[in-house]
Amino acid sequence: MKLIIQIPCYNEAETLEIALNDLPKQINGIDKIEYLIVNDGSIDNTVEVAKKWGVHYVVSFSQNRGLAKGFMAGIDACLRNGADIIVNTDADNQYCGADIEKLVRPILDGKSDIVIGERPIDQTEHFSPLKKSLQHFGSWVVRKASHTGIPDAPSGFRAYSRDAALRLNVTNEYTYTLETIVQAGRERIAMGSVPVQTNAELRPSRLFGSMFGYVKKSMLVIIRAFMMYKPLQFFILLGSIPFFTGIGVGARFLVYMYSGQAGGHVQSLVLASTLLMIGFMTYMIGLQADIIAANRKILEDVQYQVRRMAYGERKEKK
Repeated sequence: MKLIIQIPCYNEAETLEIALNDLPKQINGIDKIEYLIVNDGSIDNTVEVAKKWGVHYVVSFSQNRGLAKGFMAGIDACLRNGADIIVNTDADNQYCGADIEKLVRPILDGKSDIVIGERPIDQTEHFSPLKKSLQHFGSWVVRKASHTGIPDAPSGFRAYSRDAALRLNVTNEYTYTLETIVQAGRERIAMGSVPVQTNAELRPSRLFGSMFGYVKKSMLVIIRAFMMYKPLQFFILLGSIPFFTGIGVGARFLVYMYSGQAGGHVQSLVLASTLLMIGFMTYMIGLQADIIAANRKILEDVQYQVRRMAYGERKEKK
């Protein structure tokens, strides 16, 4: 059983060695532990620090491509190098390396394929009250969209079995954390969480420049993932707003018509017709999107089989 711990990095020379030193060297049930960094266009000596420390693999981008791209590049490299379990953690030592054993244990026991570390958000001192509230709200929205019970959706501290990693697809360019949960919920991949501890903040977060930017980008990711993986439900909810509003306006016009006062309320009839048409067209878009989603599911299954053959062949050749 081989575990590869991957760390996305962007100018992390000052904190990377601290994070690497905190990682476990052995875990019961794991035969081999290796380490990988994703150098996301760093302009400092992040790569030199990693190589000097002794990481086994380095994936490098010539320019910064963002957390989502870096995460998927790391997953791809881990699979190609024969990982049975992949753990993703941060280069700023936000998470305790000792908790990696807690992350992988449900996978080793066959209980989960994805395990996400649940941070003590309310007890984290460097989180502002607003950030704590937004973290809870974002997790609630993701739980509703994915029909899962993950309490800390934005957490990047997580473990994947090989099979779950083979099924991963991230299409947004902001972050992988939210979309992958919605996808896993839709694919009915066994997913769980374990409580983990966090370390003191070594540097401010680089994922967002402001709280407003974080909320805006996170909500767009959630809505887009919901549209992609549950399109019929999304467009039915969206189309129901104008459709039932149109029914209400039309009913109002009928009341006036039966009371002999329809002459001055023709605008209500026009508005009702327009709203009903918009709602009906939205329902039709939902049906088309649902058909596209079915085709997407077929393509994902094909991609999964291709990945299994490609990575399996590479693993056998090693």
